[in-house]
Amino acid sequence: MNPIHQTGSQSAADMGGARIAVNYSGPGPRLMTASTLEGDKVVNRQNETLGTLSEIMLDVPRGRIAYAVMSSGGFLGLGDKLFAIPWSALTLDTDRKCFVLDADKTRFKDAPGFDKDHWPEEADTSFIDSVHQYYGARPYWE
Repeated sequence: MNPIHQTGSQSAADMGGARIAVNYSGPGPRLMTASTLEGDKVVNRQNETLGTLSEIMLDVPRGRIAYAVMSSGGFLGLGDKLFAIPWSALTLDTDRKCFVLDADKTRFKDAPGFDKDHWPEEADTSFIDSVHQYYGARPYWE
C-alpha cells in the first residue's frame, strides 16, 4: 500500500520510488510518461539548481526504475557531467514542475558520475550499488 499524507490540496505520496509533493488540482502524477519528466530541473532544499533530469533508466527484467540521470554543468549540453540518482532519493514537486533532491551542491564534486560517451556497464551492479550507498537510498531491488 502506498501511504499518502494530505494537507489541504497538497500531499506527499510515497509510490515505492520517488516521493511526490502533489497538488490535486490538476491531472494526477501517479501515471506519467517518462518524456514528461525529462528536462525537469533538479533542485535541492535550498532551491539551488543542481541540474536537469535527462534520462530515466529502466531495469527491464524487474520492471522498475533503476535510477534517474541528472545532467549538470557544461554549456548547451557540451561538457555536461551525468549523475545517476536513485529514484527514491528524488521528490517530484508538481507545483514547481521540478524534482527535489536533499543534497548540497558540493556533494556532486565526488558523486558517482559519467559522461555521455562513457555510460556505466549494464552488468556492473557495483556501480548501481555505489550510487544507492552514496545517496543513502535503499536499493530498489530490496
